[in-house]
Amino acid sequence: MTTEQEKSDLLESSQRKLNFLQTLKAVLWAMFGVRKGAGLKEDIAKLNPVYVILTGILFGVLFVGSLVLVVQWVVSSAAG
Repeated sequence: MTTEQEKSDLLESSQRKLNFLQTLKAVLWAMFGVRKGAGLKEDIAKLNPVYVILTGILFGVLFVGSLVLVVQWVVSSAAG
């Protein structure tokens, strides 16, 4: 069972300050590994975990879609 403190923490973390585009930018910078330690700590304090999960799903879909397109292109080039 969850306690009132856990519910409060979850509610607070889902209402953090950065919007989706800011979260997307922070995740992109983190993927390239160019964030400084202070920037990372600041992002962690402000990132909305819901947006981070949505960003991960978005990048997963884009990655799989791009792989499918590359494979289709290679197969059609080899067959032609």
